Order: sequence, then C-alpha cells, then structure tokens
Amino acid sequence: MALRRSLALLCNRMLHFAPEASCPGTMSLLKVLPDQNVSGNDINQQSGFASNPLRTFASNAVQTATKTDIVSASQLSMSPTNKIMYNEFNHTRFAPGTEGRPFAYFVQTGGRFLYASAIRLVVLKALVSLSAAADTLAMSSLEVDLSSVEEGQTITVKWRGKPVFIKYRTDEEIAAQAAVSLGDLKDAQKDVDRVVDPKYLIVIGVCTHLGCVPIAGAGNYNGWFCPCHGSHYDGSGRIREGPAPYNLEVPEYKFLEGGKVIIG
Repeated sequence: MALRRSLALLCNRMLHFAPEASCPGTMSLLKVLPDQNVSGNDINQQSGFASNPLRTFASNAVQTATKTDIVSASQLSMSPTNKIMYNEFNHTRFAPGTEGRPFAYFVQTGGRFLYASAIRLVVLKALVSLSAAADTLAMSSLEVDLSSVEEGQTITVKWRGKPVFIKYRTDEEIAAQAAVSLGDLKDAQKDVDRVVDPKYLIVIGVCTHLGCVPIAGAGNYNGWFCPCHGSHYDGSGRIREGPAPYNLEVPEYKFLEGGKVIIG
C-alpha cells in the first residue's frame, strides 16, 4: 500500500513537469483504462488522493457516512418533527404492559419492605438492650404488708440492697415531731413533708455521714443513733447531733389497699 502511494505521488509530479515522460506507474494505470482520456488529476482521484502533489495524508480516502433515516439532535432542534426514529439495534422495545414493570415494582417494593423491617428490628434490639432486665425490675420495687406491725414498733426490710426502716408511730410521737422548731435542725425539714401517712415513717437506714447503719430506738432523741461517729436522729429521721450533714433519706413509696405499702 505504501509503495503504491509513493508511485502515484511520483507519477503525479512527473505529469505536472513532463507530461510526455514515460512512467511505468502511469502507463500501467493508463492500460487499465485504454478507452478513456485519463489525466493526472483523474489518476489521483482514482487512487484516493487530492490534486495537491504535496499532500501525503489519507484523509481524502475516508468516506463520509451514508445518510440514514435517523434524525440528529441538531437537526431536530432546528426543524422539529414528530417523525422520530430510534436506534433499536442494541435493545428491544416492548409493547406497553409487556415490558416487566409490574414485576420490577414488586421486587423493589419487597426489598424496601425488608429493609424497613430490618431497621425496625435493629432499633427494637437497641432499645431492649438499654432497658433493665426482668430481675432488675423486680428488685426495683418492694411490697410490704403492714398489718402485722404494731404501734410503736420499727421493722427493717431490704430494698435494692439497702436497709429500710418502717416505724409505726404513736400519736404522742407524731405530735412531738411536729412541734420541733426548724431553727433547731441542721437540715431543716418539717415532719409533715417527710411522710405520706403521719402514722408510718419510712426512711432508708443508711447514715448520711459515712454510710453506716444506725440503731433504731437509741440516741438522745428516741429515734436512731449511729455508733460509728455519734450521729443522733430524731423520731422523724432528722439529724439533730453529730457529724452527719443531712437527714435520713426518704424513698418513694405509696400505700395500697389491704394495709400494704410498695416501696420504689
């Protein structure tokens, strides 16, 4: 191919400068068409080259694409038409209702439902893991029957690992604690604010100093006494003497029917 191009270019130059000069390539080309008057330009056109003798590129040999019925986007924008043809060489067009869209929608909807169910399960698992266990919830509250407690008696129950004092007070004890002046108290608090029912005083039996367990019915105020460092509490669980800074803590509780109380 390269030899033929070089020969055609050489013959073209010789025809321009010496048309009568003999050229084997030219003669061979002329012999192909003996009945026609073939010039140098015709030879160049037949061989795929332009008339320019110095052009050595094969760009003229590239043929333009044949015109088809497909309308280009630029032509369509200039002259709108409803006769649009699509190239369906690489894909197949289905008739409406037969292209499989219902099945695709079913698969997508089912997948999204599964994703939502999985997310819901993960959230529920996380919330359940954050909540307390059943045994912990059972220990969070304590039900105590007060029907067997006599007047003036103090009982001790265990709630959340701590002792709880429940004292059934007499009317004289209730009146004595209500008459205490708030100015005499280190941690000022009225007796009525520490009880739900004045007859029953319920406090956590842990000294507010260093966590010792006071002794019921002892001390200078006929309440509780902590022998560790000498803290004295009165009949309402309020600190009266000693290093303890605060009164005995009152837990949350409520009374139930049948002479019962639930703590916690």
